[in-house]
Amino acid sequence: MANFYTKISSRIQKFIEAQKMFFVATAPNNGRINLSPKGMDSFRVLDENRVAWLNVTGSGNETAAHLLENKRITMMFCSFEGAPNILRLYGKGKEIKEGDDGWNELIGFFPETPGTRQIFDITIESAQTSCGMSIPFFEYKGEREELNDWASSKGRKGIKEYWAEKNQESIDGLPTKILD
Repeated sequence: MANFYTKISSRIQKFIEAQKMFFVATAPNNGRINLSPKGMDSFRVLDENRVAWLNVTGSGNETAAHLLENKRITMMFCSFEGAPNILRLYGKGKEIKEGDDGWNELIGFFPETPGTRQIFDITIESAQTSCGMSIPFFEYKGEREELNDWASSKGRKGIKEYWAEKNQESIDGLPTKILD
């Protein structure tokens, strides 16, 4: 039932754009696998083999640490309404922080978002679709604003202080280089 593709077709891109959430998975060479749900208006298909994901400040910074070590990343999208479908994008990613080469090119694809931490620029090696017939229906009721409110209340200086305190190492002790 699974089908593999070497690029993001227009049909796959339309499916991605219709989803309200997605999941990101990375893993260090040794240590815990990280799997996180993501939302907001934070994902863009740039071309048939390249996507970008705007990441906001959170309790950890696992993706950055893992990509520094091995670049491997998988994103998964599920259809929670309409026809059943699961899409996985497999690729290699790199972190782009404000001031890095590529930042100005990528940041314009996204709305201004409080707590923006980095953008992950991901080269897609393959895409896989599968049936998703066991995935239940869920009704989208709207975005949560708590994270944006929290980041706005901290301000840019407070966010950087938070990074210094909470985002410099992965849970396995790997460096994230968030402040480099």
